[in-house]
Amino acid sequence: MAERSSVADLAKTLREEVDRYSPGERLPSSRALVERYRVSPVTVSRALAQLAAEGVVVTRPGAGAYRAEPSGPAKPAPGDTSWQEVALSAQTAVGPVPRSVDASGVLVTLAEPPPGVIEFNGGYLHPSLQPERLLAAALARAGRRPGAWNRPPTGGLFELRAWFARQIAGPGGEGGPTGADVLITAGGQSALTTALRALAPPGAPVLVESPTYPGMLAVARAAGQRPVPVPVDADGLRPELLAAALRATGARVLVCQPLFQNPTGVVLARERRREVVRIAREAGAFVVEDDFARSLAHEDAGALPPPLAADDPDGVVVQLRSLTKITSPSLRVGALAARGPVLERLRAIHVVDQFFVPRPLQEAALELVGSPAWPRHLRAVAAALRPRRDHLAAELRRQVPALVQAAAPRGGFHLWVRAPEGTDEAALTGAALRAGVAVTPGRPYFCAEPPAVHLRLGFAATAGTAEITEGVRRLRTACAQALPQGAGGEEQAPA
Repeated sequence: MAERSSVADLAKTLREEVDRYSPGERLPSSRALVERYRVSPVTVSRALAQLAAEGVVVTRPGAGAYRAEPSGPAKPAPGDTSWQEVALSAQTAVGPVPRSVDASGVLVTLAEPPPGVIEFNGGYLHPSLQPERLLAAALARAGRRPGAWNRPPTGGLFELRAWFARQIAGPGGEGGPTGADVLITAGGQSALTTALRALAPPGAPVLVESPTYPGMLAVARAAGQRPVPVPVDADGLRPELLAAALRATGARVLVCQPLFQNPTGVVLARERRREVVRIAREAGAFVVEDDFARSLAHEDAGALPPPLAADDPDGVVVQLRSLTKITSPSLRVGALAARGPVLERLRAIHVVDQFFVPRPLQEAALELVGSPAWPRHLRAVAAALRPRRDHLAAELRRQVPALVQAAAPRGGFHLWVRAPEGTDEAALTGAALRAGVAVTPGRPYFCAEPPAVHLRLGFAATAGTAEITEGVRRLRTACAQALPQGAGGEEQAPA
């Protein structure tokens, strides 16, 4: 955080000073800037790169940085592009279906916050929890493997496919998929995109949990599909409402997260699991099981229920997995598992979209999960997430009791909280950012009107409990400004 701040400070200083130079005039050397401002060479390099991206300076390798020449004459006014609204719609038998490509719900967790802002909106592990040394060693070993830089099989390395199949099948292995039933993808988002494109045409309804992961809603809408909500309660997806939605819409696809659902954290109750698959099978529908959080169980989670795909001889369930959440945002390696003719359709779309996942990345993933240190990493993350979760929950109760918490999940990265009635969600999230803490608004998690204002508050991207305490203190300040009067949003004295 300090390095990021110093880069921004130096860039601001240089931006103000560059006006003293004539266009094309050379700025002081990097070494001179290091000595003048007492910063590292890396800070100077990043600050100059930022100014170059803004068009303020031009950098020439080996020659230094120069003030950029003035921009040319103004560009002519753009033409009439309104025709594209029709061209970008999905044509169906009943006419065009608007394809809304809205990445805002995803960008909330991907955007880098300003310097000094605490990330309660993060969707990945804090760098201190990522297995950086293991990843570096795995990548180094993978790069030395014979043929590591050759083209891999289009479906992925069979050893990696077999590893994912074993994870899905569980200890017994009977009834679960085999390596031949698995495709390697470029992370979970890629797997989700492939699955929805394969299973539902433009204009078709797709049943989704409500609330649900915004990235999935974005994928469906970008494909011209119509997300239809099925409510979730404390025991997960409600089977009777699923059956009603299938009858009413004729949908042939349900997307769900049975384990530590995002954003609520709920687990689909054991008595509902077979019921959900049975209802989908009788309706002739697929269940896309996003099992993203199985490796993110906390140390008090106990025995986890098996995946829906572990016992699915009829091929109702298409499951997706990913190594990204439990390792690093840049290890984009995931998997799709399916049985029957649908597998060939998934494979075809996967090949058309991606060709294949780079072999060095697949080899590195194999090295990583085959390392004796891999189980230790999983245990370390489970042990680190539990106290962060408990501390965030406790600090919210102590400092901001007006935010009502759902039951704390025993897996995943987040708490799901409800704001008092009458809260302006945009005003609250804006006030939080001004106070120095980034939070995720709840509206993008609903494909229809939300029942209340919610926030998703993450604890996995924080450095630890001390940062969580400070983040909640800043959130308390924002609530004092943005919550309705009398709702308990006023600042409280620390206990």
